Amino acid sequence: MQKKRIVIALGGNALGNTPKEQLELITETAKPIADLIEAGNQVIIAHGNGPQVGMINLGMSTAANAGAIKSDMPFPECGAMSQGYIGYHLQNGIQNELSARKIAKNVATVVTQVLVDEKDPAFKNPTKPIGAFYTKEQADKIAEEKGYIMVEDAGRGYRQVVPSPKPVDVVEKEVVKTLVDADNVVITVGGGGIPVIRKDGKLVGVPAVIDKDFASAKIAELLNADMLVILTAVDRVAINFGKPNQQLIEKMTVAEAEKYCEEGHFAPGSMLPKVKAAISFAEKGGEAVIASLEKAALAIKGESGTKIIKK
Repeated sequence: MQKKRIVIALGGNALGNTPKEQLELITETAKPIADLIEAGNQVIIAHGNGPQVGMINLGMSTAANAGAIKSDMPFPECGAMSQGYIGYHLQNGIQNELSARKIAKNVATVVTQVLVDEKDPAFKNPTKPIGAFYTKEQADKIAEEKGYIMVEDAGRGYRQVVPSPKPVDVVEKEVVKTLVDADNVVITVGGGGIPVIRKDGKLVGVPAVIDKDFASAKIAELLNADMLVILTAVDRVAINFGKPNQQLIEKMTVAEAEKYCEEGHFAPGSMLPKVKAAISFAEKGGEAVIASLEKAALAIKGESGTKIIKK
């Protein structure tokens, strides 16, 4: 297999909802990642943080309301905390797996700020679900008490939604590049990165969550990666999903993928952002793949997953 610089975007199924569950899951998640590293590839890892950042935000808010701490935690800081604790678990799991294989390689997490445009229309239309699921009654109470916007999410209950602006740049990109060039395994843009804007010449954190797939595509572009691999729960992208005429797709051009998006084949809260992020990387000449974690190595060889290419 040709050695490649690969950005891997880990989906929620690779992480857990509690620290204990997450540490156990990541022990398994680390194995296919270590396979890619063992094959000689440079691997950069990104991950989501929807459940975790919501949990931290709610926990801090609840503690503040109870008088246990002096104030609740602003959302950018919650994002930074989630990067740290998820990054620690990933470092731990991947390092242990590499050590078991007698592979001497450093694994590091970079707490990453991602620049967004303060005029991004997402700030006027919050759509990104975070945190726990609630009943309608619980959600109404939280909305009244905290002023959160709560919406029904895919029939699973109600969740808080926050703005999800598009990434413009990665502030620490040169740090990440230096580490990758030195052949380290780097975990970056965790949870899509901590969203910041430029105001009066300074970087200022804003309450939002950047989609991790778009942030992964942006860091892949900035690092001149050969491949963006977006990992999810399914082996291949499907059109007419769940219908008698469901069709698994092995390869799509950007034009074909855009057509399927317009036709409504992909759910907004799950596959649609993954396909759109893959399109954004493929448009610039990179190769994007959407695949399952277990078949990541096969997907990189073209034997599983859905490949998205420019044309």
